Amino acid sequence: MPRSALRVGVAVLGALALVAGCSGGDGGSSGGRRPAGGQVTIRVPADAPTISAAVSLARPGDLVLVAPGVYHESVRITTARITLRGVAREKVVIDGQLRQPNGVVVAAPGVAVENLTVQRNTQNGVLVTGSAKVAAGLPGRSGGYDTGDEPATFLKSFLVSYVTATRNGLYGIYAFSAQNGVIEHTYTSGGADSGIYVGQCKPCHIVVRDNIAELNAVGYEGTNASDDMYVVGNRFVGNRVGLTTNSDHQEKLLPQRGAVVAGNLIAANQQQATPEQADGGWGIGIGIDGGSDNRFIRNRITDNANAGLEITARADIPPDGNQIVDNLFAANGLDVGWTFPGATRGKGNCLRGNKLSTTAPAELAATAPCPAAANSPTPSGTWAVPKAPGGIPFTDVAAPGPQPQFPKATATGATTVPAVPALPDTASIPLPTKSLLAGHARVQS
Repeated sequence: MPRSALRVGVAVLGALALVAGCSGGDGGSSGGRRPAGGQVTIRVPADAPTISAAVSLARPGDLVLVAPGVYHESVRITTARITLRGVAREKVVIDGQLRQPNGVVVAAPGVAVENLTVQRNTQNGVLVTGSAKVAAGLPGRSGGYDTGDEPATFLKSFLVSYVTATRNGLYGIYAFSAQNGVIEHTYTSGGADSGIYVGQCKPCHIVVRDNIAELNAVGYEGTNASDDMYVVGNRFVGNRVGLTTNSDHQEKLLPQRGAVVAGNLIAANQQQATPEQADGGWGIGIGIDGGSDNRFIRNRITDNANAGLEITARADIPPDGNQIVDNLFAANGLDVGWTFPGATRGKGNCLRGNKLSTTAPAELAATAPCPAAANSPTPSGTWAVPKAPGGIPFTDVAAPGPQPQFPKATATGATTVPAVPALPDTASIPLPTKSLLAGHARVQS
């Protein structure tokens, strides 16, 4: 989805943050000592006064273990294979005070970020990236995106687990120009663009699983994120838009293709007390905007006021070959709608085995069955779109409730991040229940 309108305001905040400076943002804060040994635990504040100081002392294989407290710093990790972990998820808080662009920046491979909260940053809660420009926090007109002509540079392997990211000016958890990673067991809210964002990777080899994203402009967004990109078993409930997979000229590696979206609960995405999405998107469960060859399998898509699933084109980029298979649709304004207001249209999109009642065009289920010929034209329809209500500032989104803790946070050593994560077996992913991850969510479906 277009984000230019949103980024203008965020870029200004980011510029102010750079003027204000970063407390420990280079990972170079002085003070502290590293305990003797090969692979050690560096404790904050016992061994180092700040998280950034501890990270600057860490060597590959070390664990930085953070005691409860509110830390007003931006933590930059440039040493490979270290683990940053809080002892208590809701009590270890990295707070940007609306002055820092990012809470945690991961710019080295094999890093794990676990069991803490990142909040009130002008751009991102946790940023994982192989782009030097983005890691530097340069706001620019594109909100920190590296949109130059040079080839994309990827960060190889990462883990973000048991992290709460709330009330951040762009994304809660942002993986950009990164591969071979897992985002799991996180909670994101108040993302002024999206709770979780994966952009500019091919092949991604990324798994986004068992997360809660609510009260964001968009729950999950995958832009130019292609091949071995899995979004499975998540709760995208109570945002303005649940999930989008799209192509965007503002990033490299066009077009987006080859993602698997399976076993997710995508419901009630028409919340008013959320940041307003830049292009006005509201009431949509899944949006496919110029994305191709994606598979949407056994998702429960309900109670989205505009549309359960919408396919459209992004400017000159058609959506081709998307498969919508065995999903359950119920109580949406429209279950499935395919619409192409411009000249660009899709081909080879198809449906099979879905439970649905309303489509646009009305005969869509009968005219676009799977498998579809690659060159078969995708029909276009229209439907009555409800007016989107105004949103609220991301800073005003409700605070999250308690979330699950990393098991044995103080007794477990550093986490070994695999070079390439195990990818899900799509056939074993079930249709989710109505109560998926409901016990830790504010918005109930």
